[in-house]
Amino acid sequence: MATKRSIFEEVGDTPKQVAAPGAIDRSGQGARAAIRAWLFALMALVVVMIAVGGLTRLTDSGLAITEWKPVTGAIPPMNAEAWDSEFAKYQEIPEYQLQNKGMTLSEFKSIYWWEWGHRQLGRLIGLVWAVGFLAFVGLRKVPTGWTGRLLGIGALIGVQGAIGWWMVSSGLGAGMLDVASYRLATHLGLAFVILGLLMVYALRFGRAQTDLMQARRATDARMVRLATALVVFAFVQIILGALVAGIDAGRGYPDWPLMAGGFLPPQPFDIEPLWRNFFENDGLVQFMHRMAGYLLFAYGLFVFMRARKSANRKIRAAFHGVIGMMFLQMVLGIFTVIYSAPWHIAIVHQVGAVVLWMLILRARFLSQYPISQSVRG
Repeated sequence: MATKRSIFEEVGDTPKQVAAPGAIDRSGQGARAAIRAWLFALMALVVVMIAVGGLTRLTDSGLAITEWKPVTGAIPPMNAEAWDSEFAKYQEIPEYQLQNKGMTLSEFKSIYWWEWGHRQLGRLIGLVWAVGFLAFVGLRKVPTGWTGRLLGIGALIGVQGAIGWWMVSSGLGAGMLDVASYRLATHLGLAFVILGLLMVYALRFGRAQTDLMQARRATDARMVRLATALVVFAFVQIILGALVAGIDAGRGYPDWPLMAGGFLPPQPFDIEPLWRNFFENDGLVQFMHRMAGYLLFAYGLFVFMRARKSANRKIRAAFHGVIGMMFLQMVLGIFTVIYSAPWHIAIVHQVGAVVLWMLILRARFLSQYPISQSVRG
């Protein structure tokens, strides 16, 4: 029963109920810091996976394991009999019969371990995702609206494993010495998509939801549009790089800036039907990768000049990083061509693509969600 109040009671004497600071920000936000750390762990594993995948391709190890056993394949050969069995399976495929005839068991083991390690990393990524996702969901620590997105990452990881086998199986057919280049490009392209999603999600979890909502009001729409186009352009160049790697096109035409003394490589359209040249003609594929690289750098320079006019210093700094890495990546590409793509230069070039991809995505994110700065800033 409510007590009677005196008519002489001061209004200010009435106790006030004050909302706890940050209550709105904490509502439905889950374990953002822990999820961010989990996403960064997955990012690191995917970067290592891309690097090991590149080395597996550069060492011609991708066809060493001729079967796909998602569970039991995690156990490598444990005795001499098991090794002989694995080697016998490899000896049945065209790569051994047409290219590696006479390979010793010791030599086979070296390429086997590269492919086995690549597949183990894939299993580890799937395991880390599953353990983390199930733990956060089970403890009800996933922020509102994020369960589907995090589940989507796991679905893409599963699809990536299937595409990996689809790629390897293409190299086991009659007359094949390598996997199909377009399947390799699909495999690598999806790896970059997964890495990109992890990157963007981790960046979003690095800031409070209220901060993101407020930052969205200051979005630099022009830079977001320019950066989005840069993301698409960079992705196309990554796919072209995968096509180059798929047919060892980087090991031909070691002159620069010309190709065999001319602007165009000799006989760029000598394969029938015509469309196959864009995937299988080593000269034409390398030419496309070169031209796309020049255009990407030119567009990146244009975006950089526009970013310099931004009032936000964080945005300016982010695009400084992009153009710096873009220049370094172009130099690495030139050296890769001049020295006929030795593995130690080629893998640095591939890792450079990963770094550039992440820097572009970060610059776009900062354009969409600018970090507030002082008036003097």
